[in-house]
Amino acid sequence: MHIGKTLTQFLLEESRRHPEATGDLAPLLNDLMVACKYIGSLVNRAGLMDIRGAAGAENVQGEQQQKLDVISNEAILQAMAWTGHLAGMASEEMDDPYVLPQGVARGKYLLLFDPLDGSSNIDVNISVGTIFSILEAPVAGRDATVEDFLQPGTRQVCAGYTVYGSSTMLVYTRGFGVNGFTLDPNIGEFIHTHPDMRVPEDTKEYAINASNYRFWEAPVQRYIDELNAGKSGLRERDFNMRWVGSMVADVHRILNRGGVFMYPFDTKDPKKPGKLRLMYEANPMAFLIEQAGGAATTGRERILDIQPNALHQRVPVILGSRNEVDRVTTYYQEQ
Repeated sequence: MHIGKTLTQFLLEESRRHPEATGDLAPLLNDLMVACKYIGSLVNRAGLMDIRGAAGAENVQGEQQQKLDVISNEAILQAMAWTGHLAGMASEEMDDPYVLPQGVARGKYLLLFDPLDGSSNIDVNISVGTIFSILEAPVAGRDATVEDFLQPGTRQVCAGYTVYGSSTMLVYTRGFGVNGFTLDPNIGEFIHTHPDMRVPEDTKEYAINASNYRFWEAPVQRYIDELNAGKSGLRERDFNMRWVGSMVADVHRILNRGGVFMYPFDTKDPKKPGKLRLMYEANPMAFLIEQAGGAATTGRERILDIQPNALHQRVPVILGSRNEVDRVTTYYQEQ
């Protein structure tokens, strides 16, 4: 019986094809995927288990936590704390880095994650996901400090997400392109189903929260006005807007068929430099998109070049099909 190449097989083959890559990441990713399988099963049964809705508390971002945010965060911490792969973990849902239990060996990697991106969509059965980023610890074998995590996105050794939709999928990169895996629930394994994923350079689709139009900067308004003008405008073709409100779902669509995702700076709350978190969302997604041939920017600078100054730093995000992202960047340069 042919069941396809499993994630473990693929990781081992990838390490052999790229001798500069150590084999240490394979067991780390496999352990992380145990937690993601568990989260996926909870998402599928949320309506039957009374785990939908708000948890009654706010996270460090000042956002209302959902019950599944808390459960998913704990699932990843429990799955990864005892593995010996990590020197530390940081979560979007926690103020400070997680300190590993006493007696556990400290490893060479740092794990940053958004345990359940788009969790507010759970109640209406829209796709959500887990986003992760892996860095090398500056000093292996000891507890990580906050400063250890503050590395630019170019230093990521692995990044990816799982999306919990009609099927559960893993999409990840180790810097050798982007590959996708679909969970076969009958055998409990991720199977390689989407080889060498590429973002088309051109697109007719864009994703943005259009209700914020009046708060955008002029370059973004100019770009969106052009798209909305369609065939009768400067671009001389029609564009379609696709907006899910779950970054994982929107980026997954772009990785599969192209598009541009935008959460730009806006003046609705001028004290916030952006909506999305650099370390937990922007950096891992930018790494994936660039490895798939796309581009990722704030409008003013490449996302992966940003030197973080805080664990929960926010940034504007514009990513996807290269020619469209470059066009928006040009408008920022011309203002």
